[in-house]
Amino acid sequence: MSNSVIGFALSLILTILAFGAVMWGVLPHDMIMPVVVILGVLQLIAQLYFFLHLGLAPEHRENTVYLILTVMLIVVIVGLSLWVMHNANVNMMPMHMSTSDAMLHQ
Repeated sequence: MSNSVIGFALSLILTILAFGAVMWGVLPHDMIMPVVVILGVLQLIAQLYFFLHLGLAPEHRENTVYLILTVMLIVVIVGLSLWVMHNANVNMMPMHMSTSDAMLHQ
């Protein structure tokens, strides 16, 4: 079997397991979210390995470095954007002040 077929079968199995955890009621209610998250992370790893050919082998290192740098860039951009929006929200309108009070203090 080729790597693509193995990756597809593994992704299909993990998807069915996650669907079953939610729809079939085989798990306690408080365990559903952690199981679905774990299955999602496993599926992400499987797809990165089998379809994007990322790994620690010497021929895969260049692709892996590109992925790591891309993820770091996205984390920095999204993280700093969220930080700026949070600070703007906190500093523009204090929560203890109503809209009418803010208009009076102009």
